[in-house]
Amino acid sequence: MIQKTIKNFTQNPKNDILSGLTVALALVPEAVAFAFVAGVDPLVGLYGAFMMGIITSLFGGRPGMISGATGAMAVVMVHLIQKGNEIGMAMDTPIENLGLQWLFITLLFTGAIQILAGVFRLGKFVRLIPHPVMMGFVNGLAIVIFLSQLGLFKRTVDGTQSWIQGTELAIMLGLVFLTMAIMFLLPKLTKKIPAALTAIIVVAAIVIFGDVDVSTVGSFIREGGGEGLEGGLPTFQDQIFALFGTLQGNWGLIFSTAFILAAVGLIESLMTLNLIDEMTETRGSGNRECVAQGGANILNGLFGGMGGCAMIGQSIINVNSGGRGRLSGAVAAIALLCFILFAAPLIEQIPIAALVGVMFMVVIGTFAWSSFRILNKIPISDAIVLIAVSAITVWQDLAIAVIVGVIMSALVFAWENATKIRARKSIKEDGTKVYEIWGPLFFGSVTAFNSKFDPKNDPDKVELDFIESKVSDHSGVEALRNLANKYLDMGKEIKLTHLSPDCKALLMKRNPEFSTIIEDNIDDPRYYVVTDVLDSEV
Repeated sequence: MIQKTIKNFTQNPKNDILSGLTVALALVPEAVAFAFVAGVDPLVGLYGAFMMGIITSLFGGRPGMISGATGAMAVVMVHLIQKGNEIGMAMDTPIENLGLQWLFITLLFTGAIQILAGVFRLGKFVRLIPHPVMMGFVNGLAIVIFLSQLGLFKRTVDGTQSWIQGTELAIMLGLVFLTMAIMFLLPKLTKKIPAALTAIIVVAAIVIFGDVDVSTVGSFIREGGGEGLEGGLPTFQDQIFALFGTLQGNWGLIFSTAFILAAVGLIESLMTLNLIDEMTETRGSGNRECVAQGGANILNGLFGGMGGCAMIGQSIINVNSGGRGRLSGAVAAIALLCFILFAAPLIEQIPIAALVGVMFMVVIGTFAWSSFRILNKIPISDAIVLIAVSAITVWQDLAIAVIVGVIMSALVFAWENATKIRARKSIKEDGTKVYEIWGPLFFGSVTAFNSKFDPKNDPDKVELDFIESKVSDHSGVEALRNLANKYLDMGKEIKLTHLSPDCKALLMKRNPEFSTIIEDNIDDPRYYVVTDVLDSEV
């Protein structure tokens, strides 16, 4: 047990520490950008990233996975913050930044919902997400990451954004490609040094010592309306409970936002966990990750961070840089805090181009390029799901895309299996007509199932054999009950054989008299209505 704990914390301290430092540098502009999206001060985003990172790295279900402030959750927060600010300024005694205080309250409920999801072991259901949805998710997310980086090729002047041009654009692109070239070529020479960290240091040195005029982390923050990275830790929100009085008539907005934030955060985190599982050929715990994410968001609500969830880009940077243990995530979070408190002037000099180059390499590594090769080799329905999830991820957000993808896959599965039920007919020596059922009986196949029988013209004795079939849901059980009653109402004898114990129990609970028509067989049925053998992860 102790050896497993140590192995989870760190397998290679050097790799974990260096990859953690790389991730910390990449976290700065991301957290700042998402804070601007949400409409809060950059420091709220940065401290939120620190609190998310430290809690999930130590207590989460996936060593090596990175959490922080994310765009998926930021876009959900905007409406709540704007509504709160409007109400705060319209009060008799105006309250500045009331929307931000509402966000902190909302994060308490968000965290509680996520913890409950873990306690009730809902994290395992991410394993049910079909592969086409997973491929569409990573493709869409890669496109989203790429598009988010394009915004860094703009300058804000007098509140107006415009694309950089001319020499400035050429220098920016040159530094981006230099970063990407270092990350591509260095691993071919040696893998002992993290390529991403080396690229950032080299490009930063060129800019600083060459006095190159390019956009830096500091200028990016100031152009967005911030005052830089320097600042103290937010004070404990001791007034948070006094603010509950401002929520009269707005609890619906708070709870709906909390639920959406919890759902978006868990879906993105569990999908990222699944992806990192595949990359590292190990297995994390979805339920434990739910609890850790919830605890981190509650901490954000209490101490003034914007909350967040797992970050796929930074997680991939960490894994590709050699970060496998919890130490890497902890180092990333602590380093981010140190940057804010002690090294702000130095970090502000890092060129945005270096971080853009790192993220572009993440895009290349994230996108499932194999999807182009297999599109014409997989069922057309799977191809449509893959493309749809990719498009919806870009158009809307990850949570909606995954939900739509799962629904599409489920409907396709139900439609295809609805036509697969068969009834092979034969007559016994005593004149009994036997229907040997083959295929699943569920809500989608009930109509086809009913069409196989002719109670009016069938002989007086009928037998339904389910050894090659399975009754999968309540709709199937109800269809079987109604069919049996039709035969009985006509005064005919019917026998049901090879039903599972679950199906027998459900039928007899509704119709106790069915005990006379259900035959106990020595042979076990090959399928069951319900199985208790679910994923045993914690």
